[in-house]
Amino acid sequence: MTGSDLLGALAEESRLRAFAAVLLGAATTGEAASQAGLREREVLKSLATLESVGLVSREGDRWVACPQALRDAAVASAARREYVDHGTVDARAAAVLRAFMPDGRLERMPSARSKRLVVLDRIALVFEPGVRYSERDVNAMLSAFHDDVAALRRHLVDESFLARESGSYWRIGGTVEV
Repeated sequence: MTGSDLLGALAEESRLRAFAAVLLGAATTGEAASQAGLREREVLKSLATLESVGLVSREGDRWVACPQALRDAAVASAARREYVDHGTVDARAAAVLRAFMPDGRLERMPSARSKRLVVLDRIALVFEPGVRYSERDVNAMLSAFHDDVAALRRHLVDESFLARESGSYWRIGGTVEV
């Protein structure tokens, strides 16, 4: 069943209430009707619909909830994310970059310094060693990675990837691609 089939089955209030009752332990149609505050006939019809999409099943004369069907549908409907290949051979660094820069932009700054250094090292690669950059140019380059360029610039300076003097910045640390 697709996620939309399951959601469609749960979209009607009596079916949702019947499912909740079985999920919370009602085993018979009568128990489900009592817990859901519905007539047995209505609950039986609802449970039959829910059974057809795999949300409940019968084991003898008892109803059993199948919440795994919801989990499976959620996983199947989750958007597939394409990750940027950051070109690193270090498995740990690659994992950090996938987590914090999955599409090439920084989603959030890691709080752990070791991970933050991996991210900053990757970002510092856009700066050519030996070249001086104006603050405006630095901001333009950093905006490709994150909207808060001031914070990103400050991190790069604080962690000694960039140096600053008189409104000029230059690279002083980090990995150099050869």
